[in-house]
Amino acid sequence: MSTVRYFGRINTTAAQTHEHEPIHVRGQSVPAIFIFGDSVVDNGNNNQIATVVKSNFPPYGRDFTNHEPTGRFCNGRLVTDIIAEDYIGFNSYPPAYLTEKARGRNLLNGTNFASAGSGYYEQTAELNLVVSLNKQLDNYYDYQAKLVEIIGESNASSIFSDALYIVSTGSSDFIQNYYINPVLQSVYTTNQFFIILLRNYAEFITNLHGMGARKIGVTTLPPLGCLPAAITLFGLGSNQCIEKFNNDAISFNRRLNRTSENLRNRLPNLNLVVLDVYQPLYDLITNPVEHGFSEARKGCCGTGLLETSILCNELSIGTCSNASEYIFWDAFHPTEAANKILADSLIKAGSSLIYR
Repeated sequence: MSTVRYFGRINTTAAQTHEHEPIHVRGQSVPAIFIFGDSVVDNGNNNQIATVVKSNFPPYGRDFTNHEPTGRFCNGRLVTDIIAEDYIGFNSYPPAYLTEKARGRNLLNGTNFASAGSGYYEQTAELNLVVSLNKQLDNYYDYQAKLVEIIGESNASSIFSDALYIVSTGSSDFIQNYYINPVLQSVYTTNQFFIILLRNYAEFITNLHGMGARKIGVTTLPPLGCLPAAITLFGLGSNQCIEKFNNDAISFNRRLNRTSENLRNRLPNLNLVVLDVYQPLYDLITNPVEHGFSEARKGCCGTGLLETSILCNELSIGTCSNASEYIFWDAFHPTEAANKILADSLIKAGSSLIYR
């Protein structure tokens, strides 16, 4: 595990002292957003590292600004983009920390540290050659020093404590590791694996709190057994959600809630909200027509049964023309249309993180 680092005094003799006013929209006061996690929230960090887990090529991004692929695993905006733009009122998205955009005053509205293919389990990131959650925290520590140099320690400390922090990860630990890793399964039962992941989660939140975070939203696992790729790989020819995987997600989410309650009781002034992704996404998948969708089993890209990352490309035969009718863009990740519904649900659950 990475060393705990606490934000403290940094030499600011050369720091600028420009005031950074928080953006106020409909009673909101959120000066910045900091994002940690995996492919559900990565907006371009993996573009900068040596991994095959990338999405910086068409048809990814075809419905995004200027129809450009940015490294988002979606046809358009991610949930975090929608929250930043539609609910908080930012005019730009927090930049991916490893990109050139994450420089100077572009850092004032926050930064995205997420890396597709990472998880609570350190070895999940190692398998995918991506940025682990611990390394993401190290990058946040580096970010803090940069922000202090720009606006001074007092202003920076205010941003760190008033900002919205979003943590969204865990699916890769199961779909891209535990469920396909017989060695890992022989060493740990599912419950033992839960314990390891939740211990790492608790340590991450404790460290983040020690670095000034006070308003943190953490997403639950989605219905893992309903992801198109999961059904294709593990469904034994069935088109139905895999009950065991969904039950695992439900069990993990219950423990995530209990662990989060313990953290709230232990860490002073911590507003930690568990944001349920499972139920709203499950409702979309099991009642697609009711929510305005026509396809829940397949993703839009290619056959929609297995494609993601490099398997979802310009040559993928069968890619749909109207992604808004699909819940999934590729075989793992929701479309922007689905993300809009998920964002609305998450904002309602996490209103205390945003509204004063």
